[in-house]
Amino acid sequence: MASPAVFSLSIHADYRCRHSGQCCSVDWDVPVELPVYRSLTEAMTAGRLAVASDAAAFAPFTVGPDLPEEAPAIFGRTEAGACVFFERNSRLCIVHRDLGETALAHTCRHFPRVAVHDARGTFIALSHFCPTAASMLFREDVPLEIVSAPPAFPPGDYEGLTVGRDEYPPLLHPRMLMDHDGYSAWEQHMVRRCADVQRVPETVLATLRRDAERLASWRPGDATLRAAVFALPAGYVEGIPHVTLDDSLSFHAECLTAVPEELMPEPDGDGLPDAFREHVVPVWHTVHAPLNRYIAAKAFASWTAYQGRGVCTIVQGIEAAVALVRVEAARQCRDAGRPLDDELLLEAFRSADFILNHLAAGDALAENWGRGIGEY
Repeated sequence: MASPAVFSLSIHADYRCRHSGQCCSVDWDVPVELPVYRSLTEAMTAGRLAVASDAAAFAPFTVGPDLPEEAPAIFGRTEAGACVFFERNSRLCIVHRDLGETALAHTCRHFPRVAVHDARGTFIALSHFCPTAASMLFREDVPLEIVSAPPAFPPGDYEGLTVGRDEYPPLLHPRMLMDHDGYSAWEQHMVRRCADVQRVPETVLATLRRDAERLASWRPGDATLRAAVFALPAGYVEGIPHVTLDDSLSFHAECLTAVPEELMPEPDGDGLPDAFREHVVPVWHTVHAPLNRYIAAKAFASWTAYQGRGVCTIVQGIEAAVALVRVEAARQCRDAGRPLDDELLLEAFRSADFILNHLAAGDALAENWGRGIGEY
């Protein structure tokens, strides 16, 4: 049987790890599947694998009865939170370097890929918590579009959300399903709206909100849902950039309600409204392009499409993501004591996606974003 088609955004299609070491240095639990655990312990016993020299005092694995049955161990960590197999000087994974990619745990092998598998194929987005992925939002060498057969992502068993062929396609609204052709057209439409990367991000968001509401009013008849997508107005709805952080802070607080208590970050909101007004608002007009690419990245390969209550929920989730970037941009500027620039915006993208992709539960986010969606 032929491998399913693979799709990604053009800006991510040639992704390649640049060994920033960030994913290996975060103080989080990385599960080790039983076959991987056995092969790594055997390699250590045989002397073919060892922890990093500065991690010799730490156990290579944490085991115990509280771990999931399918993951009998997690990688050990140093006091600083780094994986014991992370070599700080070279910024390389020792397991990958000495034993090869096939020896890696699933999480290590797939990060920062965030996939959706459905009847149409495999759609691969990236978590912008990865600095390399975040940097790709700033590239200007390729047009923004959805591409097939991206060289960085050959057909494979990518971790992510799997929707079987006998399961339902996304909802158009709470009382009606979309068809796969119609959803593909809507996904492509959302990305095309972002392709004019010089438009104000708030204009892109306002237009997507208008488009989602119009599409949700479609009824079966002579025109297909796909045709209804192509019939949406060509013009944009002018949006107004935010001059205060109030609405974004509300979105931020709502997103945090989807974070389990044990992962909840410490409160850190002092001075954010002032930092936003002084350091973000005056230069927001200079960072439209990466922000619009970020919007496209949230519109593509959306888990919310399957977990939410229709196309309006998808747009609500995108608006929440941009709101988190505003809040995190203010935080970066406050801490750095300077106006927003590309370096600080990159860190804001990373922080926003850390919450959305690695702390919050996706189904809980979709439930939050679906509240108040009309029945149409």
